[in-house]
Amino acid sequence: MTKTNVNIFIISDSAGETASKLAQASVSQYEDLDITFTHQTFVSEKESLLQALEKAKELNALIIHTLISKEFIAIANDYCQENGLFCMDLLSPLVNEISNRTSIEPKRIAGAVHSLNQEYFNRITAMEFAVKYDDGKDPKGFLDADIVLLGVSRTSKTPLSLFLANKNLKVANLPLVPQASIPKELWEMDPAKIIGLTNNPEILNKIRQERMKAYGLSPDTAYSNIDKIQEELAYAQDLYDKLGCIVINVADLSIEETASIVLDELNLNSHFGVG
Repeated sequence: MTKTNVNIFIISDSAGETASKLAQASVSQYEDLDITFTHQTFVSEKESLLQALEKAKELNALIIHTLISKEFIAIANDYCQENGLFCMDLLSPLVNEISNRTSIEPKRIAGAVHSLNQEYFNRITAMEFAVKYDDGKDPKGFLDADIVLLGVSRTSKTPLSLFLANKNLKVANLPLVPQASIPKELWEMDPAKIIGLTNNPEILNKIRQERMKAYGLSPDTAYSNIDKIQEELAYAQDLYDKLGCIVINVADLSIEETASIVLDELNLNSHFGVG
């Protein structure tokens, strides 16, 4: 079956991440399309903007832009209207409405959301913290962490740690293995900062089998054995009960969904804003 081609132009005076995410979310609803993305980002000259618009016209592309300069917005919107092109101006409606309601003029600074402010440096610090205290490397970090994630192998501890770090949270994690000693620092922590991750045995079995295949090994090993997995999960649950920590079953949850639950459980939703 021949797929229908759709061209989408992302035009921005910054990195174009906002427009890209919207476009990706939209096209993910279709299976039989051949999508071609063209990114014209960090537009600072009128000439480069017009060149992008002319190329988009040649391809009858859909245009999504996040321009903040009044001049560039007018050029893009007028060009698309005059040439019958679809144009989505993502920023202007909300920016203009806020100005109307508050009588405050916007700064109109390109890429303002990505400016190197204190929040940015806090995020870098949190990312470095997550890497330093990943996989139980140094339990001393637990006492300085905002969150400590516990879980058996393949419960998404590391990707979740990094995702939460991107929200300016200092996160450490510890893999749980039966018979392994538990760091004393864990018992010294406020249990409200500890998150126990678990999963359904069958799902974990499939994940670990695929992991073995990726390494070119037999999928049927002690690591992926269902009885062994059940033993590990029971051990983890027993520890969670002793700690009195929050427990989240990550089965069928994306990293984003799990992170949202973590932030909700710990009343940290203020960190889950635009970053």
